[in-house]
Amino acid sequence: MTVQERIAKLRERMDAYGIDIYIVPTADYHQSEYVGDFFKCREYMTGFTGSAGTAVFTKKAAYLWTDGRYFIQAVKELEESGIMLQKSGEPGVPGIGEWLEAEIQKMEHAPRIGFDGRTVSIAAGKRYEEIAGRMSGRICLEKDLVGEIWDDRPDLPSEPAFSLELCYAGESTASKLERLRTEMQKSGAAYCVITGLDDIGWLLNMRGRDVAYCPLILSYAVIGMDNMELYADADKFDDTVKGKFAKDHIELHSYAAIQERMRKFQPGETILLDPEQMNYALYRSIPEDVKKLEAENPVIRMKALKNETEIANIRKAHLKDGIACTKFMYWLKTKIGTETITEIQASEKLEEFRAEQEHFIGPSFAPICAYKEHAAIVHYSASSKTDAELKKEGMILCDTGGHYMEGSTDITRTIVLGNVTEEEKKHFTTVLCSMLNLADARFLYGCTGMSLDYAAREPFWRQHLNFNHGTGHGVGYLGNIHEPPARFFWKMPMGTCTIPALEPGMVITDEPGIYIENSHGIRTENELLVVKDTENEYGQFLRFETLTFVPIDLDAVDPEQMTDRERRLLNAYHTQVWEKISSYLGEEEREWLKRYTREI
Repeated sequence: MTVQERIAKLRERMDAYGIDIYIVPTADYHQSEYVGDFFKCREYMTGFTGSAGTAVFTKKAAYLWTDGRYFIQAVKELEESGIMLQKSGEPGVPGIGEWLEAEIQKMEHAPRIGFDGRTVSIAAGKRYEEIAGRMSGRICLEKDLVGEIWDDRPDLPSEPAFSLELCYAGESTASKLERLRTEMQKSGAAYCVITGLDDIGWLLNMRGRDVAYCPLILSYAVIGMDNMELYADADKFDDTVKGKFAKDHIELHSYAAIQERMRKFQPGETILLDPEQMNYALYRSIPEDVKKLEAENPVIRMKALKNETEIANIRKAHLKDGIACTKFMYWLKTKIGTETITEIQASEKLEEFRAEQEHFIGPSFAPICAYKEHAAIVHYSASSKTDAELKKEGMILCDTGGHYMEGSTDITRTIVLGNVTEEEKKHFTTVLCSMLNLADARFLYGCTGMSLDYAAREPFWRQHLNFNHGTGHGVGYLGNIHEPPARFFWKMPMGTCTIPALEPGMVITDEPGIYIENSHGIRTENELLVVKDTENEYGQFLRFETLTFVPIDLDAVDPEQMTDRERRLLNAYHTQVWEKISSYLGEEEREWLKRYTREI
């Protein structure tokens, strides 16, 4: 079926249930960013393949909201679909809630807003219900209309899970549960319901293969003071793991049984739940006389602060990744023009280099290898239709990462393949200076990513330029490559009241970029570890330790555009790259690396 045919069928179902507006978000039942094929309802209905966005259908129109990372991509993918793009955060563009309020005002009857309540957060579900109620309307949260029309929908995954031993995790499940229960006691909660897949994986020291690019297990958890109930497919765990579960008083239940469990909470019991993570259908299943403490899941902060074992392992993972990416840069720059290489082939070659490294598991997200104007699409993904052949001209942006048993990586390098324009050099150098400035920041404890984002954007803003995405995000340890709460962004995210302070042990990316539609895109990304610096009468100072060691392509750097300090920072970084990576390369690769880490 075409997108238009799918929309027509969806509207037939809307008519059958008396639904005026139907909302299809990106999320699975756990509010995950990346979802398995079974959950890709929004992509199925719109043809838009980005990892963020919400589709809304009325009886006569269709809309898609997405953020600045995907504006160019969405325009291309929605072409001829009849779906209107709503550029979230742009001037004059209403949010979904604001749009809903205006839309139902036009109706001459009490509106009915529909959505699959399992894919909508508590916060969003309450908002939709509130909006409908203002016009004496109601919501319908029980109907998965996309599932009703999706004849060949993929099955839920059934791959086996695997343990993360203490040499990788650095802390036992029993210790983590004890810490969580301490936080529960502080809030007066007898139970904590956790629905975030990466949080459950962290607690259990378990990983799986249920989500593309994220080694996670579809599961829910109910933690009490004496036991933990795990709702997941029992067949994913072998007898050894089940024995460990029993030792830690973890009871296994079927994945589908979670909603019935919510109904069994007793009057007077107090449960802690995260309104941004738990889905609305689960929330509505909890009896009204149960006390609900709606707050951030404590595991989010616990997990974000990597322990000493994790940090040591993460450094090893980045060394492996640096070797693979440096070998790839050498291969690409020496092979281009001598053999046919496309975007997809380049991506596959880089994965080959990673696979040569011990304990490599797989890519940490969908690889972005974007040549020339494709790089202006922030989250471009090459397909058979768009797979461009690389020529000895212009640049290719490669934003990729790997999962290793020692941790997860995320790195971007923009690589020169031939002649580049003066504008491209200027933009490349601006992005480089931005990345270096942020990595070199010194700051007092209590600063947030909002406080520090100016260090990255100043080289852009001085030229009246900008980039329409965050400068950095937290990175999980064999979990989600985008991990809250750490982030660099200059303005408050929608719906967020506070931004947490940066803490020692957090891992965060530093990835400014610039995107010129139909011309070029440039991004340079390293990962940073927050560490302690000097403590004195003014307080505890912090700084960043760079984790990523891959050369910056000097063929696009304009030293005249850089300050003396910025040149010193680049030279010092390249000295580290040489010292850490060179001994793992072949003779010709080392000679190449020496040239590309030379002082400027």
